[in-house]
Amino acid sequence: MSAIYKEILKGKQCGRKSFAVLVDPDKTDLEEVNELAFAAQSCGVDFILVGSSILTNGSMERCIKGIKEFCSIPVLLFPGSALQVNSHADGILYLSLISGRNPDLLIGKHVISAPLVKAAGLEVIPTGYMLIESGNLTTVSYMSNTIPIPRGKNEIAACTAMAGEMLGLKLIYLEAGSGAREVVPEAMIRTVKKSVDVPIIVGGGIRTPEQAESACRAGADIIVVGNALEKDLNLMEGLSRATHETVSVS
Repeated sequence: MSAIYKEILKGKQCGRKSFAVLVDPDKTDLEEVNELAFAAQSCGVDFILVGSSILTNGSMERCIKGIKEFCSIPVLLFPGSALQVNSHADGILYLSLISGRNPDLLIGKHVISAPLVKAAGLEVIPTGYMLIESGNLTTVSYMSNTIPIPRGKNEIAACTAMAGEMLGLKLIYLEAGSGAREVVPEAMIRTVKKSVDVPIIVGGGIRTPEQAESACRAGADIIVVGNALEKDLNLMEGLSRATHETVSVS
């Protein structure tokens, strides 16, 4: 079993929650990357995800190298396209958008990226990516050309997650999306948690320690925050503490 995924499973089995920071190379210059990486090391961040819905001015490689210069936290690619594969990362969340009906994001883009991922020698973690309605149109919904799962349809989310697990996916990622107005509902997280055995990641719209704690108590194994930290890096310590101190699941 691969090292990073083994650590994720170990955390789930003992009820330990993990905190991940999402870095967008297109929105972050090298000085900001260095500052974020230093803060992440100090705050006990477990994983750093690097990726962007669309990469115009940023550099994946420069961003990853900048992170690794200032911290020893595992760096996982969170790719928005087949072009965002880089061997300097430690692993990749190999995303299948199982909530949508866009064949390119279920298998099409994977056919293109597979030889690049294999050549890069990355630890590959197959991940079922599920977009959840968040109260407004998000970048990821627009770029993926898919409709999110409605917020009140917990059973659809659960069945989608179950199908992903049965297909062999190793993580389920419930995503409200970048710039989300609403976070993934606690009731949906709880329902999905009861339906699958694989670890659950929750991200999108989380801006406060209280929201992170609520998602963890509902059943999230890993909390991901990106946008909020771009606006205020000082939030990282409180978000990390809230995540790590939450051990019970309702």
